Amino acid sequence: MTWQRRINGALVKFTGVQLTRARPAATSSPEEQAPAPAPEELVRPPADPRVDRLLVAPVFVMSPVRSGSTLLRSMLNAHPELHAPHELHVRRLTVGFGTTLSRKAMEALGHNQADLEHMLWDRVLHRELVRSGKRTIVDKTPANAFAHARIAACWPDARYIFLLRHPASIAASWYEADPVKRTREEAASDALRYMKAVQRARKALTGLTVRYEDLTAEPEKTTRAICDFLGIPWEPGMLAYGEQKVVQKGLGDWSDKIRSGRVQPGRDLPGPDEIPDLLKPICRSWGYLPKENER
Repeated sequence: MTWQRRINGALVKFTGVQLTRARPAATSSPEEQAPAPAPEELVRPPADPRVDRLLVAPVFVMSPVRSGSTLLRSMLNAHPELHAPHELHVRRLTVGFGTTLSRKAMEALGHNQADLEHMLWDRVLHRELVRSGKRTIVDKTPANAFAHARIAACWPDARYIFLLRHPASIAASWYEADPVKRTREEAASDALRYMKAVQRARKALTGLTVRYEDLTAEPEKTTRAICDFLGIPWEPGMLAYGEQKVVQKGLGDWSDKIRSGRVQPGRDLPGPDEIPDLLKPICRSWGYLPKENER
């Protein structure tokens, strides 16, 4: 018996207290222990799209937060050929090899980490599409704009709808969604990150640009243009899309307007003096304010 055990035994006998060795503190949270996404240099198109991808020509709505994307996805989901579920966030799904042997085994098959992540993303979306019984899936996760290059590499045949809204209206709606979490200034700054990401996606990708103001003011004309772009017949049921059952906050808009099942008028556009200076450049870029040299 070691001297440590003898002392510990005496403590237990006379005081009822026992000393135990302290466990080492955790060095990282579960999130930090999770596999990191594949680095950019590993990202590449599928080697053989016929077998590496199950989805054919998926549709991605690239939009900022609070831009009407839940309304648009609800209207698209009412089409018999389109399945537009809640935000899917598949770009956050990662894979880890676990061991060096598993990495070598996958490399021998020609797969790097990005390849495997793309297969995972494709399988998740394809399963959701098959379960719906429809022909085409639509993903409208706003954060996808930050990964537009990765999405384009994953699905070379993907199609894109860019949904814009007056930047000041976006910022106001983002603030109203959680005024305790962020100030109006913070809401404008945070929303601008998404707007800039969408702007980068618009420059890099080919697609159809749709404005929220047109969608609410002229829903039939706007949805007809979308259907023409996607090569599908227009359906009048898209205008009365039915009640939307949002699973939980964070997967889309849960407002009464969305739950009404019908297109509601948008808010009045802000005047030039109501637009934060921070947002004026993107307002001009998107055509909501005249260019400086047009004044």
